[in-house]
Amino acid sequence: MSRFQELIKSGKPVLVDFYATWCGPCKAQAPILEQVAERVGETAHILKVDVDNNPQAASVYGVRAVPTLILFRNGEIVWRHSGVMGAAELEQLIRSHS
Repeated sequence: MSRFQELIKSGKPVLVDFYATWCGPCKAQAPILEQVAERVGETAHILKVDVDNNPQAASVYGVRAVPTLILFRNGEIVWRHSGVMGAAELEQLIRSHS
């Protein structure tokens, strides 16, 4: 959890995907996040957090459904969404917080 805290407090936007391996929509979101990571490059970090392996992180951030995407900037939540989102929308969101 300390490495996670360190990453989300960086000056770059950090998009965190709270997911589960058994979740169908999470499996659909994974390749979309890979596209977004390629598009935004070093301007942002994209992290994946398995809620079954990291229940404390899921609890701290009130994750009740997967996938839940949370965008952090300087350790603060600036946006959150539950459900699958498209690459173009996510890229625009990240760039607006860069």
